[in-house]
Amino acid sequence: MAATLGAIVEALGGQGIGDAGLGIERPAPLDTAGPGDIAFVAQARYASRIASTRAGVLIVPPALQAQAQARGACIVTDDAYLYFARLTQWWRARHDPLPPARIHPTAVIDPSAVLGEGVDVGPCAVIEAGARIGAGARIGAHCVIGRDARVGEGTVLYPRVTLGERCHIGARGIVHSGAVIGADGFGFAPHQGRWIKIEQLGAVRIGDDVEIGANTCIDRGALDDTVIEDGVKLDNLVQIGHNVRVGAHTAMAGNAGVAGSADIGAHCTVGGGAIVLGHLRLADGVHVSAASVVTRSLLQPGQYTGMFPIDDNAAWEKNAASLKQLNRLRERLKAVEQALAQAQPNKKPDDA
Repeated sequence: MAATLGAIVEALGGQGIGDAGLGIERPAPLDTAGPGDIAFVAQARYASRIASTRAGVLIVPPALQAQAQARGACIVTDDAYLYFARLTQWWRARHDPLPPARIHPTAVIDPSAVLGEGVDVGPCAVIEAGARIGAGARIGAHCVIGRDARVGEGTVLYPRVTLGERCHIGARGIVHSGAVIGADGFGFAPHQGRWIKIEQLGAVRIGDDVEIGANTCIDRGALDDTVIEDGVKLDNLVQIGHNVRVGAHTAMAGNAGVAGSADIGAHCTVGGGAIVLGHLRLADGVHVSAASVVTRSLLQPGQYTGMFPIDDNAAWEKNAASLKQLNRLRERLKAVEQALAQAQPNKKPDDA
């Protein structure tokens, strides 16, 4: 199962320093790596850990080459973190290859469904009428692919994924166990103390190279589709409401939630447990801190943080309005203190 330093450099590039035949047993965290492991140090602020790690090989940027080389073998590359990510992909493909594709005899596949070359379908999976599965896709055990749904080439659905009717996911996607794509959005009209269901007539359209975490839910649109663009990464237990749009290469951490009809730009991040309220817009490049609640549109890129204790709504609104003025009041108070100090030079503001 081991690899050599030379084999890694040949496959992934970089400048290898040390014995090319040096055996490497596994990629490992810097703190727990042993003499047979390979680890990485991506930033100069962690340079002090180079001397203390027991890793047999280090992946480092050019700025840390001298320190890494002084202790032993290393690989020098412009982006050590990216190199390590590529290494994990190469390691899995080399040491944990996928089994040959097959259709399990317990799978239920409608005769009108179309499966591309090399599709793998696991035990008890269900593929309904009109569904189309791209070449090389893998459908895990107990997955359900709804009527007229589409799965792109090379996409992997782990066991117990549900892809609802007419929903699409593009090529090279990864959907982890328990995810539900295309459940009804939360739409109800109040009438005489009861809730009347609004039928959800849209679908979900997901682009290429999207990864969706375990037990994440993406609701179908009410009329138009919910849209997840290329390269989006959603962690476990994320909720995407109906008619949301998530722009390309945006990432959301676990337990984040986006309410219906919100428009999230490209290259955004949403921290764990953060909430984006419905019908709001986040511009490209907006980064929301963990546990924040976005209550207004954020139209300029940047980092945003917002946390406030729960309260009676009227009191909360007054407190929130006062809080927004806090910095201005602070500056005014400082100006008053300075004026008092100048008027009474022998007294400090605290003595007044």
